[in-house]
Amino acid sequence: MCRHLAYLGPEIPLARLLSEPEHSLVRQSWQPRRQRFGTVNADGFGVGWYAEADPVPARYRRPGPIWGDPGFADLARVVRSTAALAAVRDATTAGADGEAAAAPFADGPWLFSHNGAVRNWPESAAPLAAGLPPEALLQLAARTDSALVWALVLHRLRAGDELGAALAEPVRELASAAPGSRLNLLLTDGVTIAATAWGDSLWYLADARTGRTVVASEPYDDDTRWCEVPDRTLLTATRTRVELTPLKENSP
Repeated sequence: MCRHLAYLGPEIPLARLLSEPEHSLVRQSWQPRRQRFGTVNADGFGVGWYAEADPVPARYRRPGPIWGDPGFADLARVVRSTAALAAVRDATTAGADGEAAAAPFADGPWLFSHNGAVRNWPESAAPLAAGLPPEALLQLAARTDSALVWALVLHRLRAGDELGAALAEPVRELASAAPGSRLNLLLTDGVTIAATAWGDSLWYLADARTGRTVVASEPYDDDTRWCEVPDRTLLTATRTRVELTPLKENSP
């Protein structure tokens, strides 16, 4: 279910991240190498990026496959950024909400993506949804599991949680409420990346010398420095540092 990627580092064209590598996110939309569930990610895509001196990211999202969008190639060729998050989508429910359901979701300085599925959605997540403020439910971006996961994360971000904590507790709560869910989450504010490995592949490539960090569902090339993140792990990263913390399920 889906592939996604986040980047922090020197300013580069988006194409260098998303379309030029041999096993780029664009290629992963039809030929992923390490995707454990699903084989084609053609139910929408999106990219968010940060411009200099502006903490609020821009986004470009579409409901169809990334390879069929003529505007994306031009955008990726000319837009340059020091931080970005992008995703290609394999929908849990085909056709649900179109572009509104495509990651990255955004609010203020944050960009978010969910690779996976909440098992027995929506019944399993109803108790967690009931714990959100009514305005958060009214503002759901789409009628999908990923949109609710984002609402749970956003609620914690607005309450002051750091990025890693804002991901970790919703993952634990969802895993308890809906055992068997796949909850690979990816979040950035343009300065830090947080991600969880829970049920699908997650990798990172870090180069402290150049100040570059990439976190992705799978490597986009065959660079030997890519490292796989163990399942049930929280990753937090800056341009020069990567930390891995084991995630444990909440006790019943």
